[in-house]
Amino acid sequence: MSMIKEFKEFASRGNVVDLAVGVIIGGAFGKIVSSLVNDVVMPPIGLILGKVDFSNLFINLSGKDVASVADAKKAGLATLNYGLFLNTTIEFLIVAFAVFLLVKQVNRYKKEAPAAPPEPPADVKLLTEIRDLLAAQKK
Repeated sequence: MSMIKEFKEFASRGNVVDLAVGVIIGGAFGKIVSSLVNDVVMPPIGLILGKVDFSNLFINLSGKDVASVADAKKAGLATLNYGLFLNTTIEFLIVAFAVFLLVKQVNRYKKEAPAAPPEPPADVKLLTEIRDLLAAQKK
């Protein structure tokens, strides 16, 4: 029974809820980035490079002739899908850059408390007290 109580306390902490929200938003953001790369970024790059469809670039390891990655998968053939790897790498770079920008902005808004100035040495304290006493006598 105590384990259930511990888990309930753990799950109800703010950090766990924040983490869950972050994971859910991250999953949705990943889908958006995938669509951005596959549907917006890569088609123009492929067009510029001679009408290349990056998602269909592969090396057939079986030696049998197939027209696409999908056909190779249906036939159960071994392939190196370097075009899909390239798309995934670009997705990662976009997500990493977005996270970098987010962390940079969060750090910019985090104001660290200014460090307290170091305490002056004893001789400086003594001289300051003497100066203050002399100033008080002149008044």
